[in-house]
Amino acid sequence: MAIQSLCVCGAGTMGAGIAQAAAQSGYFTILYELNTAVLEKARSSIEKNIAALKEKGKLDAEQAAAVLSRLRYTADIQECLADVFIEAIVEKAAVKAGLFNQLAEINHGDVIFATNTSSLSVTAIAEQVHRPERVIGLHFFNPATLMKLVEVVLTPYTNEATRTTILSLAAGMGKTAVLCKDAPGFIVNRVARPYYIESLRQVEEGITSTSQADRLLESAGFRLGPFKLMDLIGNNVNYAVSCSVYEQLGQPERLKPSYLQEEKVKEGKLGKKTGEGYYRYDK
Repeated sequence: MAIQSLCVCGAGTMGAGIAQAAAQSGYFTILYELNTAVLEKARSSIEKNIAALKEKGKLDAEQAAAVLSRLRYTADIQECLADVFIEAIVEKAAVKAGLFNQLAEINHGDVIFATNTSSLSVTAIAEQVHRPERVIGLHFFNPATLMKLVEVVLTPYTNEATRTTILSLAAGMGKTAVLCKDAPGFIVNRVARPYYIESLRQVEEGITSTSQADRLLESAGFRLGPFKLMDLIGNNVNYAVSCSVYEQLGQPERLKPSYLQEEKVKEGKLGKKTGEGYYRYDK
C-alpha cells in the first residue's frame, strides 16, 4: 500500500517525536490527543524544534514551512483518517486495542495499526482488534527524531502486506528497521534490562553511586550511563518495562525490578521531563 498519510495517536514526548519525524520525512501527519493541553504542548515543542533546525541551517525557511504544513493537530477522533496509525498512548493493551477498533470504524478496511509499545505483547493487542492481520509493532526509541533504530514486531497474525508497508514506512522515515517476533521486551529492551538492573543493584548495595556508575560505563564506551539513560527515557516508562519483562519471563531473580525505580516513580521524579530523577535538570 502506498502511504499517503499517517496518524499518530498520543501527543506525549514519544508521540510528538514520531509525528515530527514523519512530517520531516514528507508524510502528511495528523497528531491526535484527547488532552488539549498536552496537544498544544506538543505543537509548541515541534514548532520550537523546527525553528531550531532552521537556525542551525539544517532546514531552510521553505523546508521548515513545508514540514509544519504537513502537520495537523486534533482532539477529535472523527478527524483521524489515514492509511497508517501509530499509537503512543498509555501502556494498557485493552486501551490500545479499543482505540484501534474505534479508528477501524471510521477508516477504510486496509488501514494498518502500529503500536509503539515497548514491552506489551503485540499479539495480545492484535487479538482484541477486528482483523488482527493488520496490527504490527513499530517501536521507536527516544528521541524519535534522532534515533535511527526501530523494531518492527511481528505477531502470528501479521500479514505480508502489513509487514512490507511498515518496512517501507520505516525506510521512508530514514530509520533502520529490525524485524523481530513478538516476545517479552522484543530485542532492545530485553538486552538492556541487565544494564539497568545490575547498575541499580550495585547502588542498592552501596558498591557505587549513580554518578560513578555512569562515569565508569561511559568511559567504557557507552554513550550514556544507565542512570542518565533512565532519566532520559523516563523513570516511569523504564520501571514499567522492567516490571513487564520480569513478569512475562516468569520473574527471574536477575531481572527483578529495583525498589529505587519504584521510589522514583512514587516521588514523581521521572527524569528530564519532570526536572528531576537520578539527577536534577533545568526545566
